[in-house]
Amino acid sequence: MLPSHTLSLTIMRHWLDLYETVWKPEFFPKWVSAIGDAPLQPEGNIWKARGADGVIKVRFTEHNAFGVMDHWLDNGFGKEIYMPMRIVPNQEGAQVLLTLFRQPFTSDEKFRQELATIEQDLQKLHQLVTH
Repeated sequence: MLPSHTLSLTIMRHWLDLYETVWKPEFFPKWVSAIGDAPLQPEGNIWKARGADGVIKVRFTEHNAFGVMDHWLDNGFGKEIYMPMRIVPNQEGAQVLLTLFRQPFTSDEKFRQELATIEQDLQKLHQLVTH
């Protein structure tokens, strides 16, 4: 089993309203730095974008009534990285949960950097949906 760390963010919006705002693949480039600023382009059930290191492929769970926004990233090095994500109710607001699995041979420093990047991405998401 891979070690993991789940990051959490509270947003003062109804969870279902938040989910309906951010679940679409087209919304991800607005806040996910790994995807970059280029828009995602659909190609079958895969979405593609040009990242800093080349083409990035992303698969997403389909729209659902449960706030599940899991996605799988393939940065061109031959392995998809599973990123479970949920938006769940937290009283009148929402809790965004995103889990990062530490991949084999990832150093402590690299894992900390990845977590810091995701934390920044979540803060960007917060700004987008609350301002």
